[in-house]
Amino acid sequence: MEMPPKNDFSMLPVNAEARRLAGMWTPTQDAGNECRSYGAASIMRIPGRLHILWADDNTLEIDTDSGTQKRMLHFATPGAPAASAAPAQPDWQGYSVAQWAGMQVGRGGRTPGPNGNLGVMTTKMKAGYLRKNGVPYSENATLQEYFDTFTEPEGTSWLVVTSIITDPTYLTGPYATTNHFKKIPDMQGWDPTPCRAD
Repeated sequence: MEMPPKNDFSMLPVNAEARRLAGMWTPTQDAGNECRSYGAASIMRIPGRLHILWADDNTLEIDTDSGTQKRMLHFATPGAPAASAAPAQPDWQGYSVAQWAGMQVGRGGRTPGPNGNLGVMTTKMKAGYLRKNGVPYSENATLQEYFDTFTEPEGTSWLVVTSIITDPTYLTGPYATTNHFKKIPDMQGWDPTPCRAD
């Protein structure tokens, strides 16, 4: 996948200020801050592989080989909402609160129902880029995601991630995308690479 050209805002509901900032952007200005386009609002759209595992009974971890990012999806426990543990300072992956839809009772309460999906709300994100060409999102942005899985009749399993970004600072309306990930056995092709500005 190639980096979109400068001033390419196609399909993005950006306002005039976002266009102005993206129009002034160059990769050299991100020296030392190369992870701006690898934040939670954009990481699931960057080509690469995911490694998904349980960090503990209430936290699902998603590692990305692109940018070597780590997302932590926190499930609320009864009597102690996960949002209360949100960090004071924003970071690239923000703070994500997750909940199963259509959940069945099971080990640790973590089993989705047959028609269930995972809903995730992420806040506390550092300001970053929606695209690697400098199109910004602010610390005021929120990210709502839906993680769905399905298996084709011949056995191929897929993860479909629908992301909806809302940002009152730089977007004129919600920005929604859908990305598909094919399940690959045994971490085949896993190749962690650092963040890059270009």
